[in-house]
Amino acid sequence: MTFLHRRQLLARAAATAVATLGASATLPTWAQAAGAAARGAQPHAKAGKLAGTLRIVIPANPGGGWDQTGRALGAALVAVGAADQIDYENIGGKGGTIGLAKYAEKYGNDANTLLMGGMVMVGAVALQKPAVDMSHIQPLARLTSDYLVAAVAANSPLKTTKDLADAMRTHLRTLPVAGGSAGGVDHIFAGVLARACKANPEDLAYKPFASGTEVVDALVAGNAAVGLSGYSEFSDAIAAGKLRPIGVSARRSAFGLPAFREQGLDATMANWRGVFTGKGVPAARAAEMLAAVEAATGHESWQRTLKQNRWEPSWLAGKDLSEFMELDLTTARVMVYLLKLKP
Repeated sequence: MTFLHRRQLLARAAATAVATLGASATLPTWAQAAGAAARGAQPHAKAGKLAGTLRIVIPANPGGGWDQTGRALGAALVAVGAADQIDYENIGGKGGTIGLAKYAEKYGNDANTLLMGGMVMVGAVALQKPAVDMSHIQPLARLTSDYLVAAVAANSPLKTTKDLADAMRTHLRTLPVAGGSAGGVDHIFAGVLARACKANPEDLAYKPFASGTEVVDALVAGNAAVGLSGYSEFSDAIAAGKLRPIGVSARRSAFGLPAFREQGLDATMANWRGVFTGKGVPAARAAEMLAAVEAATGHESWQRTLKQNRWEPSWLAGKDLSEFMELDLTTARVMVYLLKLKP
């Protein structure tokens, strides 16, 4: 079965599940707009100067993944001549939905202001059902993906993906899984993993923590059986022999670790990050922005940042991005329902 065929089948299946909840399977306006914008940009186009000053709104507090991505993108945009300087505006809270709402209200028609976002925002929108959702913006490009690693304590009896699948299938209620905030990417992937193991996600015993360091501590102390986080959060503990990685949520091996999918467990997910513009920005201008962003991601400063942070480059735009985001949002809605998550 080809990847495209499989993706189409998954999309139909997920859309059918969401339909029972009253959600529409119609491709939304934001997804259609992304296709129109990308068709106006030529592959590998050089960056023209967009403005003397560009603004990047980061819907999170300083220091996190979105902040790092936004500032790295801004530096690369300046480096390729798309702008002389970048103004950054951090608006944190509620998985990016506060920043999303303020961006849509203040900068929805501003052709010189970009918005960072990604899977965390998709999950927050699915969970919170805010009045201002992703139909109020248009995506330009997916930039990076940070895959999730499932790890256990070094002395855990769980040694393989089969061990994990058997444990989840037979006693999920008594198998505490540690990860990031409730309703976040780690939590949603825990549900995806449970379903892949043929367990009932509603039985998931999920323990949320504020950081990957706390997840490591919970595993080492025996307060959780399985931990989920980005590789960078687990790498030191893995190298020190404190944790044993079981698998990674990529479609193929990453970070020297085997993918769940390659081990017979169909559980894939990426904590991706991308860049958006306002819904009121004309298609021609969105195409210029897309070309500038593409040129920026080819600059050495951006490539250096990818290497330093161990981010996986995952460029996607146009129709492929539209389909990807629609499936991602549908999956998030289904998992929020199955896990009985509350905002």
